[in-house]
Amino acid sequence: MRVLLTGHQGYLGTLGSGMLAAAGHEVTGLDSGLYADCVLGELERPDPPSLAVDLRDVTVDQLRGFDAVIHLAALSNDPLGSLAPEHTYDINHHASTRLATLAKEAGVGRFVYASTCSVYGASGTDDVLDENAPMKPVTPYAESKVRVEADLVDLADADFVPVSMRNATAFGFSPRLRADIVLNNLVGHAVLSGVIKVMSDGTPWRPLCHGRDIVSAAIAAMEAPADVVRGQAFNVGNTENNVQVRDIAEAVKVVVPEAELLVTGETGGDPRSYRVDFTKIEKMIPEFRCEWSVGDGAAELLREYRARGLTQEAFDRRFTRLAVLAARQAAGTLDATLRPVG
Repeated sequence: MRVLLTGHQGYLGTLGSGMLAAAGHEVTGLDSGLYADCVLGELERPDPPSLAVDLRDVTVDQLRGFDAVIHLAALSNDPLGSLAPEHTYDINHHASTRLATLAKEAGVGRFVYASTCSVYGASGTDDVLDENAPMKPVTPYAESKVRVEADLVDLADADFVPVSMRNATAFGFSPRLRADIVLNNLVGHAVLSGVIKVMSDGTPWRPLCHGRDIVSAAIAAMEAPADVVRGQAFNVGNTENNVQVRDIAEAVKVVVPEAELLVTGETGGDPRSYRVDFTKIEKMIPEFRCEWSVGDGAAELLREYRARGLTQEAFDRRFTRLAVLAARQAAGTLDATLRPVG
């Protein structure tokens, strides 16, 4: 297929472009370049040919000729969404729905959307949640994902096949690193400070999924029979990686045994606590299976951090989304609406 990959210069997109090419697809990227320079070490392969355009400014002509869109681009993570909720809704909701609408108009057949298990939010239950469970988002980031999922169902028809992938919390190494997701963050602190610090009480449940497995699921959904995935939502991950935050910290302790493990509890519990059921994707898209455990990811991160010379300054400033955007705005290379300048 000829595939447009949005967010190809992001954490997941950097993995995705290579994996799509390896699967035999012709890849074109689309990215405004917010995090293009946030690379630890060197890229493992050059970026694909791309469109340097803000998601909000995409035109229908730019989408013509593609067989599929895999839509990863977004303002990512809950703290950023809470800081700038108006931009989160503008980019993550309105621009994403607009992209899908234009893709349909342009004759694109498949639209794979990167949603999130955060849509379950404050589930208030000990049940393991399948795709029919009530969605209770607690942040603008998660709320924007809920809205796009609903819009995609309305757009689905015989010729346009959207599918929403409710990805578990990502982990694992990508050359365009993110340090503001839980496992990546805890391994980084263990390496740099010798302390694995959990500020909550450690009890919240999180489903985790390696970035490469998230991309594999998107590719499998893109390639699946249309009638299987049209208008559907799938939880992406596996049962073994439904873990509590303290379990994640203990997995880091295994690979960095010299680090001190502290569960302070100073921030108390976290309303974002949920366990997720992955039966649907296992049954309906059997080509997909997670390959990475949390322990595997912790070991990978430790190896890459050490081999690529991770520093505290880079960890805090280059690989944390809020810090990158704040620095770019201070430098005048990003305007108030988060569009690149110059």
